[in-house]
Amino acid sequence: MEGLLEVRWHGRGGQGAKTAALLLAESASDAGKFIQAFPEYGPERMGAPVQAFTRISDEPITMHCHVTNPKIVVVLEPNLIGGPVDVTAGVPEDGVYVINTDATPQEMRAKLGIKTGKVFTVDAIKIAMETIGRPIPNTPMLGALIKVTGILEIESLLEDTKKRLSKKFAGRPEIVEGNLNAIRKAYQEVKGE
Repeated sequence: MEGLLEVRWHGRGGQGAKTAALLLAESASDAGKFIQAFPEYGPERMGAPVQAFTRISDEPITMHCHVTNPKIVVVLEPNLIGGPVDVTAGVPEDGVYVINTDATPQEMRAKLGIKTGKVFTVDAIKIAMETIGRPIPNTPMLGALIKVTGILEIESLLEDTKKRLSKKFAGRPEIVEGNLNAIRKAYQEVKGE
């Protein structure tokens, strides 16, 4: 399907991969796009490897299967690289990787074992600790993803995320504001090649 953008999220249970996939899709929907977002996990507990997927299109999406050839891969847990999961599986040569790490894009390119495509890094755990007070990298990774891909305008993502998190965390505005600050900070700090 031409014009279809597919994103695969890799993380561990509890890092918010599912939530990030949904927030991205919902923001794209509010921007007039057709969307799908869903996780893939079994009975695993917190800390087990998980995947989530987001599809965004200008046309209705008629497929209902896993994302096997994502244009974009977001890695919330860098220890998955070279470990139990092949985060490069099915990614085209011009694929984009956005990785939560304090390593450089060049170091991560070497670790991924790829010569083509684009690699971006941001220390989402550090940002999350500074803004949210918990090591949950999902919202900082959204900010980095938006910056490097231009999928959405940052202000649209912030507005939509504020609306959705305000419902989820009613009466806890500090959590909402912390997440919005995390998105902004990662948007500014992401590095790439």
